[in-house]
Amino acid sequence: MGGFLMVGILVGFLAGLGAMFFELPGLSLAVSAIFVLLMSGLILYETSNIIHGGETNYIMATVTLFVSIFNLFTSLLHLLGFMNSNE
Repeated sequence: MGGFLMVGILVGFLAGLGAMFFELPGLSLAVSAIFVLLMSGLILYETSNIIHGGETNYIMATVTLFVSIFNLFTSLLHLLGFMNSNE
């Protein structure tokens, strides 16, 4: 599952760059939705690694969880704030 999440995050990042350069709001919303799903999966995967002893470096595990929660929060803010924009 870790490889799937890594490839998904890489594809999402490249799609986000494309949405930024081509200024497509629909693609930007799709990227935010993809990141919500991927970050939720990464939180579950990393928590499972911590519980089952697969992660021994707890500082990196904590940072990974924090970044995942932060990305999930910002993606949700982007999705929920879409209807409130003045574009």
